[in-house]
This record gives sequence, structure tokens and C-alpha cells, in this order.
Amino acid sequence: MERLGTGIGWRPEIADAVERMPGIDWVEVVAENVCPGHLPASLRRLRERGVTVVPHGVSLGLGGAERPDPDRLTALAERARALDAPLVTEHIAFVRAGGPLTATPRLEAGHLLPVPRTRDALDVLCENVRIAQDALPVPLAVENIAALFSWPGEEMTEGQFLYELADRTGVRLLIDVANLHTNHVNRGEDPAKALAELPLEAIAYVHVAGGFERDGVWHDSHAHPVPPPVLGILTDLAARVSPPGVLLERDENFPEPAELEGELDAIRAALRAGRRLASGEQAGETAREHAGEHAGETARVPAGPALPAGTGADPAEAPGTGPARERLGLAQAALLSALVAGTPAPEGFDRARLRVQTRALAAKRAGVVAKVAPELPAILADGYRPAFLAYAHGRPMTGGYRQDALDFAERLLGAGLPVDARARRALRQWWLERSGPVPRSRRPAVRLARATRRVLLRR
Repeated sequence: MERLGTGIGWRPEIADAVERMPGIDWVEVVAENVCPGHLPASLRRLRERGVTVVPHGVSLGLGGAERPDPDRLTALAERARALDAPLVTEHIAFVRAGGPLTATPRLEAGHLLPVPRTRDALDVLCENVRIAQDALPVPLAVENIAALFSWPGEEMTEGQFLYELADRTGVRLLIDVANLHTNHVNRGEDPAKALAELPLEAIAYVHVAGGFERDGVWHDSHAHPVPPPVLGILTDLAARVSPPGVLLERDENFPEPAELEGELDAIRAALRAGRRLASGEQAGETAREHAGEHAGETARVPAGPALPAGTGADPAEAPGTGPARERLGLAQAALLSALVAGTPAPEGFDRARLRVQTRALAAKRAGVVAKVAPELPAILADGYRPAFLAYAHGRPMTGGYRQDALDFAERLLGAGLPVDARARRALRQWWLERSGPVPRSRRPAVRLARATRRVLLRR
């Protein structure tokens, strides 16, 4: 695997700072946020300097019940070529459910949701990963995600699940140590055990990020400093293997550049501590072997756990995934409907945790809509967030965030809101400007037709 070094997530808000930061070997960009034909000038300058750029997808939904969408795969491949990337990355997650497979309405989560660690889910995931690998021009690595809840009836630990996925597909792994910490707090999973079970040789690179704890729940916010426990997991990982690359993620609430540089220094220090720990243990092991205390012992770093019988089989001999896709699809549709459409929680889930996830999804949805349609919080002021959260309750997102913004504005206008007449006129004008098939025209006849439409809307 190519050595990447130390990197940081490139975001437009910190583009200038990233260009000036010392010791940045590579950057990662959200694939869906860049256009292959119109790369930001900052990314072009970084590439000209020899800085590696890796596209990181968030919408493919490899853990979903349906096969990967060919158009999304084509788009990801285009970005890999445009950035001359050595690999692309995605998540072990599902982001949508429903549709023809389950004969239920298609729903969008707007967020990465965990897949159950079951044989059905693993079979589907392996096939989806192979489809993606065949469609992409460079190697694929997939990331473990953070979760607020667990699926009932899981059959494997996270480490076992990832180990078998890598063994059956040859896919690389993007290990997020912050997500291991999140799952430790929220799901009681031991990060050291997960690391011990991983196929360490499959690691492509590592993510490090911050979050916060509230009421016993850890939120993987990517908007807070990296906490000591996450750095401790990174040290443990570095004591087991030298990761090809490590990257700091920060998505919002950006601090001053000096603070980001300090976090990068802390990451480098954690890596050095891990290497010292590994060297010390290796030296001690060598001394014991020479003394005849442990002759014949294997090295400390395990290749991974022994696979259960029947795993690692030739994909051609594996049974069809059709029935598994149907079972997984129904389970995911029922869960997502409970999270975003207000239907009852499926049997076996922690209902309190699902309520936390529901609130988190709605809050994220409100935040993203505010970014893609900044006029809405400007028009509605302090009333934007409570109005959007009330709108989102029981009204799932079925399209993208821009359509969600239009639907929200239309719902408010239909209810005669906002109460302030000036704000209501501004909101109506904003909605009219964007809800039609073409932008507003300067021609008098067109303006007259649209003015008539506005009058009709007021009735």
C-alpha cells in the first residue's frame, strides 16, 4: 500500500490554512463536494505541489440492500481520475432504504447508518464491494462507522466482520479510531479487542476526529478537538502496525490554524509513542527468546482471528444474495422508517437510543439544509431551526437536501408562515425563484405570468 503520511481533511472553509500548514503530505476531500471539471483552485495548487488528494465518498451506501447505483459509481470513478488519486474510500453503512426491493417508499437517511453484523448483511456487503471494485479505476478502501445504537441478533464482533470482509473481497480498510471510541462509549465495544481482530495488513489509512459526550452518549461530531482516549487508541494501533497514512478530520466549527496544527502534532506524537511501545516490546521479546524463555513464540502483532469454518470461500461458489437482500432490505426499511417517518421501532432495538438517533438525524438535516440554502435561516432568523425540526418530524427526506429545502419552504407557505408578513414575502419569492423549471426571466411577459402565479398562491 502506498505510504501517504500525515494529512488533513480538505474543506473550503480551511483551504487557505491547509495550503500553508507545514508537514501536510496529503488531503482527503468529500467526493460529492467536488466537480471533476471544476476543481477548486486550492486543490489544483496542492496537486501541483505533489500533495496527494484522496476522494472520500459518503453516499454510495455499500451496506444497503440494493446493489450500488451505477451512476454514483461512475461519478466516484470520475473524481478518482480527475484527482489522480491512488485510491478512493467509502463507508460500511447504509444511507437509504425502501423502494422496489421491499415495495415500500424509498427513504433517505442523510447520514451513515450501521449495518447489522450478520451473515446476510456480510454476504450483501461483499457482493456490493466487488461491484464497486470492478467499476473503480483505483483500489477501494472502506471505513468502519460510528453508531448510536446496536442491531439485535448480531452474529459477529466488528473486528470479525471487518476481517471476513477484507478476506473475502481483498478490499482495503480505512480504520477510524474515533469511531472505535464512539462504539466503545455507545455500544460497550472494546477498541483493543477490535484492533486485535483486524487484518492489520489490509489497512489503507486511519481517520482521527473529535466529538463530545452528552447524557452518556458519544456524538462523533467532527467539530470538536480530538480527545485523549482517541489518541490512546491511535497509539495502540501504531504499536501493532505502522499505518500507511493518518488523517485529521474536521467538518465544522473550525478553529484557528494553530489549533489544527497542534492537533496534527498530537497525532504525530501518538504515532511515535506507538512505535516506541512496539520497539520496546519487540526488544523485550527478542531478549526472552535469546534467554530461552519463550522460544518459538509468534510475533506480537496478529494477522487476525481464525476465520469461522466456511469463510473465505470462492465468490463463485457462494449462494445468490437475492433472499439475503430481501431480508436485509425489509429490516433496513423498517428501521429507517422508525428513525425518519415516525413509525414504531422494530422489535429488539433500544428505543431510547433510536430516539437519540432520530433527534441527531433531524438536527443534521437542519444543519445541511441551512448550508445548501443559506437564505432560509437568513429569512427566518431564530425561527428557522425550530420550524425545520417541526417540519422534519414524521416527514422523511425522499430526495436531496436542495429538494428538502424547497419542500420545507412550501410547507411553511401553505400553513401561512412565517407570521411576519415581510419574512413571508421574502420566503415566497425565494421559493418561486427556485421551484420552477427555469430561473426567473427579465422579460415583461414572463414576469407578468409569474406575478399572476404569485397572486394565485396567496389565495
